[in-house]
Amino acid sequence: MLDYSLKIGLVPCRRDVTPRPGIFNWEIAEERGRAAVRYMRETFEGDGISFVGIEGINPVDVMINEADAIAIAERFNAEKVDAVFVINANFGNEEAIAEVCKLTGKPVCIFAPLDERFDADGMRYTDSQCGIFGVSRLLQRNNIPFSHINTCKMDSETFRRGFDKFASVACMVKNFRNLKIAQVGLRPRPFYSVIFNEGELMQKFGIRTIPVNIGVVVDKYNRILAERDEELEKGAALLASRYEMDDLTPPLLKKVYAFVLLYEELFAELGVSAISAECWTAMQLAVGAMPCTAYSVLADMGYIISCESDMHGAITMVLLAAASRGKKIPFFGEFTVRHPENKNGELLWHCGPFAYSLKAPDSVAKNVNMRQWFRVKDGSYTVARLDQDNGNYSILNGTCRTTDGPYTFGTYLWAEFDDLNRWEDKLIDGLYIHHCVEIEGDYTEEIAEFTKYIPLIKNDRM
Repeated sequence: MLDYSLKIGLVPCRRDVTPRPGIFNWEIAEERGRAAVRYMRETFEGDGISFVGIEGINPVDVMINEADAIAIAERFNAEKVDAVFVINANFGNEEAIAEVCKLTGKPVCIFAPLDERFDADGMRYTDSQCGIFGVSRLLQRNNIPFSHINTCKMDSETFRRGFDKFASVACMVKNFRNLKIAQVGLRPRPFYSVIFNEGELMQKFGIRTIPVNIGVVVDKYNRILAERDEELEKGAALLASRYEMDDLTPPLLKKVYAFVLLYEELFAELGVSAISAECWTAMQLAVGAMPCTAYSVLADMGYIISCESDMHGAITMVLLAAASRGKKIPFFGEFTVRHPENKNGELLWHCGPFAYSLKAPDSVAKNVNMRQWFRVKDGSYTVARLDQDNGNYSILNGTCRTTDGPYTFGTYLWAEFDDLNRWEDKLIDGLYIHHCVEIEGDYTEEIAEFTKYIPLIKNDRM
């Protein structure tokens, strides 16, 4: 499963010059830096975020020079931080900041708190914003990717939104760089659209794909049916309580729920973050049941499984789940048909794998031939797709909002785009297929920022 926890190194910094009145006053900068660290801990620690500070590195707990930077990087690396957050307490020290960032190699965000003190005699004491321009330029010259938050007060909504965005980006980078995905079975024969290059994924991004023979899957599945009947009975009762069903499905509910136990075992045994699964040909032939409804249960448990052996789809699901830091559930809605009346309306649909928790309150949940039928709850959604051609990777992304549309089968939402023709043109002329991933909320800025840290992926924002 994915790891949404984050450990972030906090680095308050001041300029290393002879103390004198005005913008190079030591005491004001040092107190400002320590106060910023206290605010970060009091405001953001918890909810999956912890901080590693620089206390004890020097007597003032604020980075001053490159010797401090080396010691700080050693601490951060020993503590295995996932990201670095730099606070320019006054003009700052770009050399020391660049050293920390270079030695840790993690996503970094630079920030200058708003300079607020202006004395009657014209004296200023910090000039933090001025210094952040020098910091950014030196990071660029060292080819160190970085994020930044616009200069503002730390108790402002601008700062909160900026820090939340950086935390999401750090979570995306962390999970992408450690990604291991199982491939269960082969792709359906006609689906050339989902082919991928596992050697290239490993060489370019370090992504490991773990093949799982369908024979092994069938053996595990049959053992679960034979040995775990009590759990299967409870699972079948859960499914029976959720849906209006056809005549075919009720006798097969234990077999459907067996897929939940099967995939739990696979995730634990293989230690993978996600699974790309063959779902509608070999499975039904091999065991006489379909896994679509089980995928719904697993999605609500936090597991990521893409349909139809779509590896790039699975990676996209990982990225969107990490962008939300596990607070939202991605789903695999493909572009299917245009709205019959709304020129910018499109059906985002799949046969039944969406998390049950995504169901609209007024939508009746049905289960037909072991597949869910319901409409997704109203809201605004990010739509994204990672894909590649000739070794060039990019991620298409944009937003939509729900709209009314005809009732249909499967799990779906009717989406309204600002310009659906542009999306259709991109899906046809670009290097993408129609399998897209959706998640509630707008994460397009996070996706753009993520590609700074993974430069072999181009951001393709609609």
